[in-house]
Amino acid sequence: METTQLISISQFCTHYNVPVSFINTLHEYELVEITITDHKNFIKTNQLNDVEKMMRLHYDLDINIEGIDAIYNLLKQVETLQSEITALRNKLDFYEKL
Repeated sequence: METTQLISISQFCTHYNVPVSFINTLHEYELVEITITDHKNFIKTNQLNDVEKMMRLHYDLDINIEGIDAIYNLLKQVETLQSEITALRNKLDFYEKL
């Protein structure tokens, strides 16, 4: 059985000194998944790195949410292409050894 670790959005926002509306906006753009338990909003701990990156893009580099959305969609495409390249290289190596 898989257990998911969650962190309260209010606790996260207090720790990083960002408004809760920032996380809500990321959720509206489907960049982060919000889990609601006992009328409280949580994010999964495995999303923390991505949220921290988005915060740096937004607050340090002054990139708007639409730009962050575009960047993350392109990064997902790059990751997909890299895994396809790895799979194809493995197949090629297999057939070259025959």
